[in-house]
Amino acid sequence: MPFTLGLDYGTSSVRAVVASCATGELAGAAVFDYPSGVEGVLLDPDDPHLARQHPADYLDGLRASADGALREAEAAGAARDRVIGIGVDTTGSTPIPVDARNLPLALDPRWRGQLAAHAWLWKDHTAAAEAAEITDAARRHAPEYLAPIGGTYSSEWFWSKILRCRRVAPEVFEAAVSWVELADYIPAVLAGVASTAEVVRCICGAGHKALYADAWGGLPSTEFLGRLDPALAALRARLYSSAHAADRPAGALSGKWADALGLRAGIPVAMGGFDAHYGAVGAGVRPGTLVKIIGTSTCDIAVSPPGNEPATIPGICGIVPGSVMPGYLGIEAGQSAVGDILRWWIGVAGGGPAAHRELERDAARSAPGRSGLLALDWNNGNRTILVDPRLTGLLVGQTLHTTPAEIYRALIEATAFGARVIADRLREYGVPVDRVVCCGGIAEKNDLFMQIYADVFGMPMLTAGSSQTPALGAAISAAVTAGQRAGGHRDFMAAQNAMTRAGTRSFHPDPEAHHVYDELYAMYRELHDTFGDSRRADSGASAPARPVQAAGLPTLMKRLLALRERGVA
Repeated sequence: MPFTLGLDYGTSSVRAVVASCATGELAGAAVFDYPSGVEGVLLDPDDPHLARQHPADYLDGLRASADGALREAEAAGAARDRVIGIGVDTTGSTPIPVDARNLPLALDPRWRGQLAAHAWLWKDHTAAAEAAEITDAARRHAPEYLAPIGGTYSSEWFWSKILRCRRVAPEVFEAAVSWVELADYIPAVLAGVASTAEVVRCICGAGHKALYADAWGGLPSTEFLGRLDPALAALRARLYSSAHAADRPAGALSGKWADALGLRAGIPVAMGGFDAHYGAVGAGVRPGTLVKIIGTSTCDIAVSPPGNEPATIPGICGIVPGSVMPGYLGIEAGQSAVGDILRWWIGVAGGGPAAHRELERDAARSAPGRSGLLALDWNNGNRTILVDPRLTGLLVGQTLHTTPAEIYRALIEATAFGARVIADRLREYGVPVDRVVCCGGIAEKNDLFMQIYADVFGMPMLTAGSSQTPALGAAISAAVTAGQRAGGHRDFMAAQNAMTRAGTRSFHPDPEAHHVYDELYAMYRELHDTFGDSRRADSGASAPARPVQAAGLPTLMKRLLALRERGVA
């Protein structure tokens, strides 16, 4: 029986799985927690928006997690010589400044102490001003660049971070021969690539984060980049001229890494991709299915078949041909904080797993509208649809009788309302959302969370059959790259049909709860559209301006009280 190795680079760890190409069942799995910084993240106490990672953790994690998963698989009877390919998913946009040999600058002792020389983690928001500048320049000089990304460039993305580096750490910018997304770096390492010019770039990173499109010749023009900074224009030639979907390999496993992992040299290394994209693949994404990867943040992924492509969806993170799965239009959205919000509140309320279980138990005893609370889920900014990292959280309706459990429930409800805003935006622009599949730790462990989402959406919340959907998606990509002759699959749909399955847990909406949540959702939209200024966000994306319900805000507290009193009665 053939197997593939899937590597999943998350925010705080790297996970490896060995998956059966026939069934998708995992023969082995292992996790390596990044040792550097705080839970793997390098921080700056003077700048809460900064989040970097040490590239050495990526390499140590590759060795340890892959070998651990392969050892476990061997113990279960899966020999290493039956591994026919390797797939990789990572966070993104997580660009790394590298030298001419494709070595991260931070591995050089000269740069180890300079945070700008490390990997710029996806949730680094230090480049908010640069993102706004890029958005403004594109609106004035190249509006076509903004159409596929919802009208606004993000501080989490490739060019914002590089421009920020140029301004705050010019010595690092000058030392970097090129910049490589983590999703491209790890496959290149496995393939033994020793030149930045030979790194194969994935369309996931290029199209969703770097303003790449075949329609305008790849990356943004030197003229456009020169308007931002002449140094960016000069850098363009040292980046890449083409990016590819996962219908071709990123390389072949080098002798060095074959020896290190006990695998056969020359097996294909699949094209890298983002964790959310391959997570959707591992959860069985297809047209009409919205996959929600729920963790510290949330990524929402959908695919649209050829011939049904929306030209643009205001506020959506990206609409890119060939991303997620070859032959489809990949659509990405998400929320900047979900699990992070709950973890923050659990810490404020007492901290620890016991406090979490107590809050969840007490919150489950309540009912929609009973607390009189309403929150906004912007504690780490808004990724979709407002695309504004400088927005902050909000809690309305608290009294001297408000309990920690009531706030905990209100924060879950806020994230559910934010998720519904995204689904509504997709439907509004012709992307069907007929089925929702959720994956990630929260989806697996927090029944209250999932039931609230079902009640807010008014539709079932399904779960994926695997608890490791990103790693499984990477393994599926490897099985497709290896091909049928080697024991893999002819395409992604065939691989999904064989290697994925639905979860046994599902959550169905309660009609009465959904009715109350419809009322609360309308109030949430008042707060959302007023404090987030939806008119500005939509008009900036060349969409019709929406009315802001500011006139209703003076009565909102009283309406929340009325809803609470109705529920108590």
